[in-house]
Amino acid sequence: MARRRQAVTIKHVAADAGVSLQTVSRVINDGPNVRPEMRERVQASIEKLGYVPSIAAQRMSGAKSYLILALNDRERTIEDWRKREGSDWVDQMLLGGMLKCAEHGYRMMIELVDTHSDHVERELGAALTALQPDGVILTPPHSENPLITGLLAERQIPFARIGTRVEGPGMRITMNDEGSARKATEFLLGLGHRRVGFISGSREYSLSGRREAGWRTAMADAGLDVEDLYAVGDFSYESGVRASEKLLGQSNRPTAILASNDQMALGALDVAKRMGIEVPEDLSLISFDNTPLARFTRPALTAIDQPIAETASRAVEAIIESDGRSVDSDEVLVVPGSLIERESTAPPRNG
Repeated sequence: MARRRQAVTIKHVAADAGVSLQTVSRVINDGPNVRPEMRERVQASIEKLGYVPSIAAQRMSGAKSYLILALNDRERTIEDWRKREGSDWVDQMLLGGMLKCAEHGYRMMIELVDTHSDHVERELGAALTALQPDGVILTPPHSENPLITGLLAERQIPFARIGTRVEGPGMRITMNDEGSARKATEFLLGLGHRRVGFISGSREYSLSGRREAGWRTAMADAGLDVEDLYAVGDFSYESGVRASEKLLGQSNRPTAILASNDQMALGALDVAKRMGIEVPEDLSLISFDNTPLARFTRPALTAIDQPIAETASRAVEAIIESDGRSVDSDEVLVVPGSLIERESTAPPRNG
């Protein structure tokens, strides 16, 4: 039987470098009062022996954990996973966040927390105590939950709030929802559409209101009335079906629809097919998010690409740059989305 390889410890590094354990600890934890030549010698021994510092040991020394925690809504995330409908929000967060963490020697974890729970503070407090992250990334609706932001501020943990412009503690980062909705609407108007319908997302998310505002602004700037062109959804496929039935069931139906996410756009596409409305000849359709769903529908959906990976990357960057200090910023960092044109949009048939 092969012998198990002995784990390399800080004692091995100290012996190889010919220095004290305290010196190795200061080098690992980027502490002060270490001469450059001594730091180089210890670092060379670490690389030679393949030593990986223990996170537990680092925490005991009071140093950084080099861990960034991202919080996502438990209920919606699990629902998306179980439906297996192609939502890749968590994948994209990990893509951007983990790669940026790796550049700086950090690790990233995602924790699911129920923002509706009466015990959200206790639940989050337990996670913070167990993991002791150097920073936290909040996604909607957590980014606007005062219980969560208040707890993080009280503990002086640096955190970034994605998808919100609401004032409060922490660093705010948005994906320019209003500007993206306006861009999509203006694109449809440029094709010659004058009756552009809109399907909103859940009111639980402030970004839903910003997307609606972008559509309304673009329509108003073009001198167009939006009466009977608005329908309420909640980001689910089923709500997209109901909203589309309302919009497309009118005698003077819209010739184009902007849906606030891909699942609702898919609902609109299926309703149009059932009603014999051809896409894009009779109805142009644009969705938000640009998840894998948008590429594999027939026709493929023109979509606003939400830069989730880039946003998560910028959030990690902001937390690392804070260097452990709780930072409140009056400015909102905007990471703009882009319009990906595919086969679901065209000039109106009788335009």
